[in-house]
Amino acid sequence: MMHLFHEVSGACSKFTTHTYSTSFSSAIKLLHKDLRAPIYNVYGFVRFADEIVDTFHQYNKEELLYEFKIETYKAIERKISLNPILNSFQKTVHEFEIKLSLIDAFFKSMEYDLYKTIYDDACYKDYVYGSAEVVGLMCLHIFCEKDHIKYEKLKPFAQSLGAAFQKVNFLRDVKSDYQQLERIYFPEVNFSNFTSVSKKNIEDEIMADFNNAYEGIIQLPLEARFGVYVAYKYYLSLFKKIKRTHAEKILDKRIRIPNYSKALIVVRAGVRSQLNLI
Repeated sequence: MMHLFHEVSGACSKFTTHTYSTSFSSAIKLLHKDLRAPIYNVYGFVRFADEIVDTFHQYNKEELLYEFKIETYKAIERKISLNPILNSFQKTVHEFEIKLSLIDAFFKSMEYDLYKTIYDDACYKDYVYGSAEVVGLMCLHIFCEKDHIKYEKLKPFAQSLGAAFQKVNFLRDVKSDYQQLERIYFPEVNFSNFTSVSKKNIEDEIMADFNNAYEGIIQLPLEARFGVYVAYKYYLSLFKKIKRTHAEKILDKRIRIPNYSKALIVVRAGVRSQLNLI
């Protein structure tokens, strides 16, 4: 009856994804059905770690993250965990040969969030790699299905996509990161006096990531391409809305994309897909 436990574990990861992110849930549904469950499993794992460092302020976050990290490695070593999120994640790690070095880098970035509030250029790059680029690489392991040559070819593009998503998140979440958590991820940026020049420099960096990422998306296996393209378009749409927002307004509210806009993105992406334009 072991398959029942794995089904329950996977259902927890799927529920976690649906509850925390409607955008990613919608994009995952557009992947081939065989790819959806493992992507849910990665998202559930990443989300739980992120919740520890971002949300559990009334608890000992350092202790919780340490325990979660230890239990993650135990789950991978034992190939089982009574934590359903970790059980579904370890199953995906083994099935798609996700490298432990990616998990190491991810936890390093989560640990940064426990104590680091201002980032220099080196730490910024290190944080973005561990918090976002490696998540893109975990997903790429799944998309490539053990095709190591394809994985190595698409690796830099997956990193660019993860970086673009994370940097857009930084701009979208400035209000909570800066005012509530006292974090400034972008090096040498003063959000007390956030200028249009500083904002433009950040936007140029993000646009370069998006452009590079697109070159990889169109080379993805067909089973993954449409879903990843839609996620890319979601974030590109959010980014364009942020670009239209004046620098002094960034701190006022969290910028969002309405559901009708997301639906329109899917429709337009579907048309492009039918015309073989992605």
